[in-house]
Amino acid sequence: MQQPPPYVPAGGAPPPAAMVTKVELSVSCEGLRDADVFSKSDPICVLFSLDGNRKHEIGRTERIDDTLNPKFQKQIVIDYHFEEVQKLEFAVFDIDENTNNINQGDFLGKMECTLGQIVSASNFKKPLDYNGKAYGTISVQCQEQGGLQKSVNMTLRGVKLDKKDWFGKSDPFLEFHRQLIDGSYALAHRTEFIKNTLNPSWKPMDINTRRLCDNNPDTTVKVECFDWNSNGTHDLIGEFYTSLAELETSHAGKTWSLVHPKKKGKRGYKHSGEIVMERVEVKRKYSFLEYIQGGCELNFVVGIDFTGSNGDPRESSSLHYLGGNAPNQYTQAITAVGNVVQDYDSDQLYPAFGFGARLPPSWQVSHQFSLNGDPNNPDCHGIAGILAAYHQCIHSVQLYGPTNASPIVGSVAAMAREAFHQQQAKQYFVLLLITDGILTDMDQTIHMIIEASELPMSIIIIGVGDADFSDMERLDSDDKLLSLGPRVAKRDIVQFVPFREFKNATPARLAACVLDELPDQVSDYFYSQGKEPPND
Repeated sequence: MQQPPPYVPAGGAPPPAAMVTKVELSVSCEGLRDADVFSKSDPICVLFSLDGNRKHEIGRTERIDDTLNPKFQKQIVIDYHFEEVQKLEFAVFDIDENTNNINQGDFLGKMECTLGQIVSASNFKKPLDYNGKAYGTISVQCQEQGGLQKSVNMTLRGVKLDKKDWFGKSDPFLEFHRQLIDGSYALAHRTEFIKNTLNPSWKPMDINTRRLCDNNPDTTVKVECFDWNSNGTHDLIGEFYTSLAELETSHAGKTWSLVHPKKKGKRGYKHSGEIVMERVEVKRKYSFLEYIQGGCELNFVVGIDFTGSNGDPRESSSLHYLGGNAPNQYTQAITAVGNVVQDYDSDQLYPAFGFGARLPPSWQVSHQFSLNGDPNNPDCHGIAGILAAYHQCIHSVQLYGPTNASPIVGSVAAMAREAFHQQQAKQYFVLLLITDGILTDMDQTIHMIIEASELPMSIIIIGVGDADFSDMERLDSDDKLLSLGPRVAKRDIVQFVPFREFKNATPARLAACVLDELPDQVSDYFYSQGKEPPND
């Protein structure tokens, strides 16, 4: 059984619609500056997104008369992107009732933060800045839009499907599509294809109801059955329509007839086979934000390659050179990823390791050492602390080799294993591994990754320099789960990208690429383990 390649029906159907997470921000203030002479201020709060020196208004609350302690009722809705550092400014103004122009009102104070800081706190509270002085406070609470999420876990089989191949039976697979507002359909889920059978039994499938029907039980869901072809021109066997409401009330033995649109209505035609429900269970599924807001923290760990192939750090050609006008690739990678992840770890302490260097005073090669020089405590405070330890380490170790990453992967897996035994979803580990070449201990690293695939842990690997990283793509098993001999990973936990593909892009673009899959990895993992957020 294999996964079919991406399929685009004849006529050029649009690509699947992106699922955007929207959050509602509730704002309140205390102790505002009184800008009115004969009464109290009439405050309104305006939310801006910050992009360099540019500001863009996202939304605003209502104006409340005569109060210095407003609790605004109108919520501000904003798109949430975990993989981005979304910088925000909340600005409070006192405006008259006959105008909505904030430029004609009195400025009462502002607060800058990131959306990540807000969503990772149950109640985000900071002082308002009024011309460099603290004057009053502002509190922001966040709630995800969309209501409860569920997951449909079901097993389906086909019965007497139409034969589509000349010299064999069909190779059937299913596609589930949700109906959009304009009547078109967007792909929500695709099964594996099963070769040479008219009576297939597909693997159990697990589909998030947000993706299946945008959490609306009455949204129409179209299910298509295709005969897979290697050239990508898959043949439609038939289709049927259902909904979450129907699936939730289905039972073992529930049957749908597959109807081919071009055969429908023809004389003597009944159907092109049947799809039978073997089992179905609809369960509560917590979103990534619900885990984060419920008290789950992301523990960020860094591993840096100090092998000799990076070049002499004293030379400008070295990947570890620190004297240039721009930060080196290691610094850029740590900063780009760290600036996003840091909002989700309250203590701001990050273990940071190096590998492949000779250490003083014995000058023995070490495949795992603390960047800060303390073998008993590798924690660095904040992203700035990681960078300071890295810069200091460059001047105190001798770059050597080989490129062995398995010790660091194993060490982080040991941390994650402790979290694995916790009853609730309290911790999830993210290892950022930066290397300039192919791993010398590839098999050992694969073994460690397979072991780690059952733990609350993800691995981001960024390849710096101009080496051939084709073998590293094997670790990023998007199409087929990573395996070594008979052992197969439980899930895909590795994201690999070469830095050179982002050399001329912004750090935000690199972070967006490597972190895009992480929220789903977190929520899917804890769902598979049946673990709830700590504070739920």
